[in-house]
Amino acid sequence: MFKRLWGYIKALFRRTVEGAMDPEVEIEQAIQEARKQDQVLRNQAAKVIAHRTQLEAKIEQAADTVGEAREMAKKALLRAEDAKTQGDVEGLNKWTQAAQSIALKLQAGENNLNGLKDQYEISVNQAEDAKRTVQQNAMRLQELAAKRMELVGQLQQAKMQEAVNSAVESISASMEHEAPSLDKVQDKIQARLSEAKARSELRESTPEGSEAELRDAISLAQADTKLEELKAELGLTE
Repeated sequence: MFKRLWGYIKALFRRTVEGAMDPEVEIEQAIQEARKQDQVLRNQAAKVIAHRTQLEAKIEQAADTVGEAREMAKKALLRAEDAKTQGDVEGLNKWTQAAQSIALKLQAGENNLNGLKDQYEISVNQAEDAKRTVQQNAMRLQELAAKRMELVGQLQQAKMQEAVNSAVESISASMEHEAPSLDKVQDKIQARLSEAKARSELRESTPEGSEAELRDAISLAQADTKLEELKAELGLTE
């Protein structure tokens, strides 16, 4: 139970950290890791190729040693044969033993040379594999670099779009919460008109309102009389 809970906590922490990381930083980290891996592979491949080169030098030296021992063994045999022809028993024994000693060295040298040749064949294949691995990883690194350019471009586009979206949302929120709408303005005007009509209606129902209405009627009657006088003066009587 505790192990399961601990696993859940680690997974939750990892998701939280990954969510908080900057994508651009993650891209750069991936590129850096790929470059480090590429350098490690190159160093390893260089060691493999260097081993092959060293074996080439050792094979050359071993071949010279074998060739020299072969010639010395031949010379020792020839001298032993001369001693035998001359009846020189001491010389025969001397050069025969020398030939045997050289033959032992020759055999050891040939064994060493054959072992070096076997190692060389293996090292050649290993060097080719190492070079091929380096080439493949170099191509992968180039692809990763191209992908990085693409991802960085997409990231910049995403950031620009997020900024535009934020600005649009801010404008929309400002329009909704700060600027009065026409409906609200219309409601305010209608409320004021209704209030004005109500006050007028109340005023007319009071004595002061009646008096004002009467004064208005008298004023209108006087105005009509005055207009009739003006028409008579102008000869506009009906």
